[in-house]
Amino acid sequence: MEHLHAYWRMEYIEAPRDQAAGNPFTTLPALGDDTTALIIHRSKLSYLVLNRYPYNPGHLLAVPFRDVKDLTELKADERADLMDEIVFGKEVLRAAVKPDGFNIGFNLGTAAGGSISHLHGHIVPRWNGDTNFMPVIGQTRVLPQSLAAMYGRLKEVADKLSVKV
Repeated sequence: MEHLHAYWRMEYIEAPRDQAAGNPFTTLPALGDDTTALIIHRSKLSYLVLNRYPYNPGHLLAVPFRDVKDLTELKADERADLMDEIVFGKEVLRAAVKPDGFNIGFNLGTAAGGSISHLHGHIVPRWNGDTNFMPVIGQTRVLPQSLAAMYGRLKEVADKLSVKV
């Protein structure tokens, strides 16, 4: 096995986190403007938001409204609602961008990649052959569509699917 050394990452890992900026996962739903917040769907206890720093185009986050840090802090109805949002988000992505597969999961704790201390699930659409050298060598992600355009695309599908539910 070969190893790729990314020494530049240490600066990011050791950088202090600005706690004064607040938690965007609790402030976004309160903005009163889902387009600005990039929220594509709200349920009773959670919501789906387009990731501003996506791994792939259409990368969604499923987020409980209540400020919790871990799955164990969720009440039973919140767990069920959050899972329903994840399934709904997957179906929105399937209809809107037709991926070949998905990565779905949680980063629990900063060591696991949880850069914001608030529970949220990732729904990442994947396509056959979507891995490339740009993120590794060029430190750049290639996104074929703007966040605003992707938001419009996903929001339209989410609204149509919500009517059917």
